[in-house]
Amino acid sequence: MFFRNLTLFRFPTTTKLDELNTGLAECLLKPVGPLELSSRGFISPFGRGDDELSHTRGDATWLAVGGEDKILPGSVVNDMLAKKLDEIEQKEGRKPGGRTRKRIKDELITDLLPRAFVKPSRTDALIDLGHGVVAVDTSSRKSGENVVSEIRRALGSFPALPLNAEIAPRTVLTGWVAGEEMPEGLSLGDECELRDPIDQGAVVKVQRMELQSDEIAKHLESGKQVTRLALTLDDHVSFVLGEDLVVRKFKLLDGAVDELESTEREDLRAELDARFVLMAGEFKRLFTVLEGALKLSRAEL
Repeated sequence: MFFRNLTLFRFPTTTKLDELNTGLAECLLKPVGPLELSSRGFISPFGRGDDELSHTRGDATWLAVGGEDKILPGSVVNDMLAKKLDEIEQKEGRKPGGRTRKRIKDELITDLLPRAFVKPSRTDALIDLGHGVVAVDTSSRKSGENVVSEIRRALGSFPALPLNAEIAPRTVLTGWVAGEEMPEGLSLGDECELRDPIDQGAVVKVQRMELQSDEIAKHLESGKQVTRLALTLDDHVSFVLGEDLVVRKFKLLDGAVDELESTEREDLRAELDARFVLMAGEFKRLFTVLEGALKLSRAEL
């Protein structure tokens, strides 16, 4: 298990998780009901067949939020609704009004829900007590907030807020591409996105290209700013950092995974535990660098 994206939320480092496991047990994922569209709750990070709802190593805790969603395509509902409305019009000689349309649509959905397919989902999260940060494995802020809401529901209170930087991230990213000194261990990748600062301005997306080149320099000279940037930390982690502070394409490189692959383990659980420990350690190093470079604000009660 390695996260692929990191949407980050900050909470006070004084937050206590003593009652976490009790809360998780009360907020288990329940099967979606016959007349429900979706269900959310916690599952074991080791898989749905395991009983452990959280896994902690040091001050890092691994959680997983499971979901079940009914697949009910709007096109199917609309097609059936149109047929029902046509039948009423032919029978009564008039088009049904808005209230009738809504009532019939609701009745169709109620009739279809028990027969709809169920799509399972899972979103993992890492709680780093040392830094006071939650990393959710998603690039969607909404999905990340949903996971934080589930943690808040389990704990009763969890004052986690989206990450905030004291310096505009695009200013920092643009400076790095322009040649300003970067934090120790951090180096440029081969991908970036540049935008004109004006609304509806030009957008340039670059991949597999030397970023400190004359072509990129011309874009910077014309006023474009870097809004996404591929970076590497100590040949251990590669990622793309956006001005929204979401870390995308998070990947552990050979420098990090060599040690993991050189050790034999007895079972899948031990393997997953080792992977979590490795990822949590690399995340801590990365967050420490980003926190200093972007002046990330700390959360306070």
